[in-house]
Amino acid sequence: MPLIAFDYRFTTRLPASADAAYRWAVDYAPDDPARMGQQGRRRIEVVAPRTILLTDTIVRDGRTVTKQRLVRLRPRDRAWTNTHVGGPTRHSQFFYRIVPRGRRGSSLEFIGLQVERAPRPLTPAQLARRAREVAREDAALWRRLARAMASDLGAGTGPPPRRGAR
Repeated sequence: MPLIAFDYRFTTRLPASADAAYRWAVDYAPDDPARMGQQGRRRIEVVAPRTILLTDTIVRDGRTVTKQRLVRLRPRDRAWTNTHVGGPTRHSQFFYRIVPRGRRGSSLEFIGLQVERAPRPLTPAQLARRAREVAREDAALWRRLARAMASDLGAGTGPPPRRGAR
């Protein structure tokens, strides 16, 4: 099966200040897949300062899928990158940045490069359609996480509790 690659992006409002949202988003925990609506577990390994290896093992459509991601944190910019180093979307890379929207709100700006296998090469129109599908799925996942963030942080007031996140 050939590899295909496409870019996509989305923006999602978050119910917390930019600093609180960033801290919450990168405070990884073993139960993160459940918070994203998935069945599975996450292993977290700090490999260097501000550099984390995440290994997610999830059950999808009755099959177990393992993904490894190298995450590089950029706290000064409230940003991070997530590069898939193992799994079905190996070589994919994602950029996340939290942008302030007033004192108590923020937005996640997401830019992704998805690399995946396809049964055949896709036309430009098919790639664009696939990019829209993946953007919709990922944006929905982050809306779910925004609800969890609101619950954990009391709708954006005060510093976040230490509990783990994406």
